[in-house]
Amino acid sequence: MKKKEDISDAEKKLWHEYLKNPKDIFDKELENKKPHERPKRCRFDLHGFTLSEANKKTRELIIYCQENNFKEILLITGKGLHSNTDQNTYVSKELSKLKFAVPEYIKTQKDLSEKIFSIESAQANDGGDGAIIVKIKKL
Repeated sequence: MKKKEDISDAEKKLWHEYLKNPKDIFDKELENKKPHERPKRCRFDLHGFTLSEANKKTRELIIYCQENNFKEILLITGKGLHSNTDQNTYVSKELSKLKFAVPEYIKTQKDLSEKIFSIESAQANDGGDGAIIVKIKKL
């Protein structure tokens, strides 16, 4: 077993990329569900995105997911704990954080809000306070 200081930058990068989208992790809760009972879900991590980039990507995802019959989108926003907006008195502490700003953006864009049923906080096993679930209407 390697010690933390013995891990190369390439290995660290590979690990961080894997954590963003682990394809080989088995979800045992879905094991007993029949394929038609499983919601078709898109998962996307918005960590590192600016507010503008996150809104643009969210728009793309909602349109794409509705056109491709996804039932919901799991958006990983983070909890905003590392946000540096506390130092800027001219910036809203809530609305500058993706976990608050992205749902607000969706609700205020008529063309997007018409495409969704609901926006809700994710369950603990889906990211809890650091994620939201956007439920999509069928075309």
